[in-house]
Amino acid sequence: MRRSKKDRQDLLRETIEKTPFITDEELAKKFAVSIQTIRLDRMELTIPELRERIKHVAHSQWDETVKSINIDEVIGEIIDLELDDRAISILDIKPEHVFTRNQIARGHHLFAQANSLAVALIDDPFALTFHSEITFTRQVKLHERVVAKAKVIRQDRKRTIIQVDSAVDQEEVFKGTFEMFRSSVKEGK
Repeated sequence: MRRSKKDRQDLLRETIEKTPFITDEELAKKFAVSIQTIRLDRMELTIPELRERIKHVAHSQWDETVKSINIDEVIGEIIDLELDDRAISILDIKPEHVFTRNQIARGHHLFAQANSLAVALIDDPFALTFHSEITFTRQVKLHERVVAKAKVIRQDRKRTIIQVDSAVDQEEVFKGTFEMFRSSVKEGK
C-alpha cells in the first residue's frame, strides 16, 4: 500500500533527522519511490542534498574542535571525531577524482583523505606527517563512497601513530600507518 505524499514527506523528514548521511538512493529504496520523487520531496521540505547536510554537520561540529588543520582543508567530510583517539570521514568519488580514460580514482585522493584525517585527529595546533606506510588494496571507481576510519594506536612525547583503514561498501581499498609529529602531548595521554 502506498503512503500519501504528506505521510511520506513526514517520514522522510524524520528519517533524515535520525540519519542525516542517508543517500537519496537509500531513501528511494526505503520508501519504494523513484530517486526523483525523493529529490522533489526534499526540495518541497527545504531539506538540502546529502553533500550539503554533511558540510553543515562537519562545520557546526568540527570547526571549533579540529586544532591542527582548517576544516576546509580536510579531504572528504569528517562525520565522527574524538581528538587523539578516532575519526571517520567520507569521500564521494566524482569525475574530478578519477582518470578520464578508465574512471578509476587517482591514488593521491585516497592518500589525501587518509593523511588529512590523521592530521585532523591530532589534538595539537602543530601536527605534521613524519612518515607513512600505505597500501592500496583495490581500485576505487567513479561514484563510489570511500569511508576512512582513523585510530590512534600509539602515542609518545612527540609522535603519534595512527592507523587509517579506508573501505567502499565494507571492502578495504586502502590502509595506512601514519607517524605524526606533534609539538606536545597533554598530560595523562
